[in-house]
Amino acid sequence: MIFEVGRVCVKLAGRDAGQRCVVVDLLEDNYVLIDGLTRRRKCNVHHLEPLGEVIKLKKGASHSDVSKEFKKLGIDIPKKVKAKKAGERPKKVRKVKVKPAKEEVKKKKPKKESIIATAKKELEKKVASVTAPKEEVKKKVSPKKKTSKK
Repeated sequence: MIFEVGRVCVKLAGRDAGQRCVVVDLLEDNYVLIDGLTRRRKCNVHHLEPLGEVIKLKKGASHSDVSKEFKKLGIDIPKKVKAKKAGERPKKVRKVKVKPAKEEVKKKKPKKESIIATAKKELEKKVASVTAPKEEVKKKVSPKKKTSKK
């Protein structure tokens, strides 16, 4: 098998992509335990590119053993590569129905009595305009000529 304990690899996928790591343990079918410049974790072999280098490590070696072996290769590893802490999940905010603010100055709705009264006034005006006497046009009557009978 290509992936053996101590095989130096480059991680291809995930947050640690492009970082060097070493196989620390062989797990299930396609999984290995890796450590190095990456986080110590279980990784799919399809996400690793094996390099030609092999380090002498025991199966399940600690992070300090891995960092010592990487120093021999000339690669400096931080004391501890920590996993990213999960942040607080955002809380769901319910949508609040906003009622439109009532306008302070609104036209008052007329009462039924006032509606009837205005309608009566309008009707009276119309009736008055129709029945009002119109100026009569005076016809000019031409004076009759007196004809004398003789």
